[in-house]
Amino acid sequence: MAMPLPVPESVLSEGLPDREGASVRETFELFSAVAPKGWRVELIEGEIYVVPPANGEHEEIVSELNGQVRDHDKGVGRYTGVGLVLPGATETVRVIPDLVIAPKGSFDDQQEWHAPDPVLLVAEVTSTSTAGRDRVQKIRAYARAGIPLYLLIDREAGEAVVCSEPSGDDYSHKSIHKLGTQVPLPTPLGFTLDTAAF
Repeated sequence: MAMPLPVPESVLSEGLPDREGASVRETFELFSAVAPKGWRVELIEGEIYVVPPANGEHEEIVSELNGQVRDHDKGVGRYTGVGLVLPGATETVRVIPDLVIAPKGSFDDQQEWHAPDPVLLVAEVTSTSTAGRDRVQKIRAYARAGIPLYLLIDREAGEAVVCSEPSGDDYSHKSIHKLGTQVPLPTPLGFTLDTAAF
């Protein structure tokens, strides 16, 4: 479900450029430019989604994930708010995952959007407004990009879904675990995630 985008006062007073006939990409760039701090604007399968800041429970889960990865391997970077440019079925996909794991220094530049080449794992934690995309469109997008692991913490279903072995538009292997249990993460991370705090 797309969320309404509140437009900052400065834009309301100065007005927007005439955008009649603007492409989806141009509209996406416009929304990205005017989105308030903390809001995420994503382009997935030709649709623009504007997502408000997450609630506290969501952020606690992301923080716990971040900490467990750090405790396992201090040589990897743990990134929130990193924009990824992914191949799409018809056009480029632009997403901002809840957590990206990649070697340290992978995003040490001034770019807003990055290629997924160094990414080892992406994690998404569902919210009511994002759960459908996290379960369907983002699996396709991350698999197409060849991202080795996709971890979906599905709060509504009470499950952790580990997707590995990307192949085409999907992952060849998916394992589903109840939240609160030990969840094995295969290589390239290769450790057991404790979801008791989730």
